[in-house]
Amino acid sequence: MWELLINNYSLYTLFKPHWIVIAVLLTYFYYKKIVNSPAFHVTSKQRKYFFIGILAFLLVTSTPINVIGIDYLFSAYVLQLAVQFFVVIPLLMLSIPRQFFRQNIWDYRVRFIIHVAGHPWLTLFMFNGLLSIFLIPGVHNFFHEHLILMAIAHFILFIHAIFMWWVIINPLPEMTRLTYILRAGYIFFASAFLIPIGFFYIVVQKVQFPVYEAVMTNLLPRFTPIYDQQLAGATLKLFQLGSYIIALLFILIIWRQNEEEKGDIENTKHIRYMRGVVVHLPNKDNPPKR
Repeated sequence: MWELLINNYSLYTLFKPHWIVIAVLLTYFYYKKIVNSPAFHVTSKQRKYFFIGILAFLLVTSTPINVIGIDYLFSAYVLQLAVQFFVVIPLLMLSIPRQFFRQNIWDYRVRFIIHVAGHPWLTLFMFNGLLSIFLIPGVHNFFHEHLILMAIAHFILFIHAIFMWWVIINPLPEMTRLTYILRAGYIFFASAFLIPIGFFYIVVQKVQFPVYEAVMTNLLPRFTPIYDQQLAGATLKLFQLGSYIIALLFILIIWRQNEEEKGDIENTKHIRYMRGVVVHLPNKDNPPKR
């Protein structure tokens, strides 16, 4: 496999150094403008999120996985999409402190764009719907033959993925439209939308991508197009459900912590300390029963 790739592609094509340069510039900007800025507080966990997100991005864009996904294996191509949309975007969004968003999303025009483009139910249908349509065999085969259209489709999906994760992660609570329970429901519906296209590739027994079929055996002689399609469907569902389950757990944990904090605050309203003695004052909202 490696001999085939090295003989047919240049090192630049295989490793895409321009993406490495972009990743280095993003890292420089992140540390200079955010981490080292006195205006923001960046935790060690957020820095880990950033580096994991950058490394995951480079793994699928600046390695031979990119060439394999474009020319040889549909499953490798779906792996690229899954990592970018369900790993890289949420990790990079989590790595940025909320104060940075507050300082840079102050203009009413920007807020209006986010309110419209980031509407929860619009993003739910747009991202998952467009991704499902894009992965339909006939549609994907058409885009595969036109590289410029493929790049435009990737860009559109990437933008809609950002807005979808904006709803789930909710980096600015003051702009939120969904309660915790609605965000949990949002994640459930988002995961359900991609079930048909994922299971289609898992159960289908007919070759859907003749372009990959013609060259696949050159890379992996014993790997069949049906196995490739099934692996693509499984990869899509694995990354999608995995990221959504993790997001749902985070939401439920934060929800529980907030409820506990509210309960503690409510309890402390009726406690006074007098000379070391704790005095519980009566709760006017809930008077004792006679």
